Amino acid sequence: MRAYELIYIIKPLEEEATTAVVDKFKGLIENNGGEIVKLDKWGKRKMAYEINDFKEGFYILCNFKGEAAVAQELDRVLKITDEVIKHLIVKEEE
Repeated sequence: MRAYELIYIIKPLEEEATTAVVDKFKGLIENNGGEIVKLDKWGKRKMAYEINDFKEGFYILCNFKGEAAVAQELDRVLKITDEVIKHLIVKEEE
């Protein structure tokens, strides 16, 4: 299994909605055979520049292990999720 780092920014929402989005991606990783190593909720922060008329967002950092298919499926779902402003998945060095 490969080690990956995922960071994504969620639109500023209510706490329950933000938790639901985080749980959705956590479940997606685990249901596809991945394993979450670390999940950090950085909280609401001001962004360096405006994205889609949003000046702040809720930042989440997630380190996980899994096959390439897990990262590809996660990327696909992140792209079509309306609550996610921006995301980045990086394969960590061995």
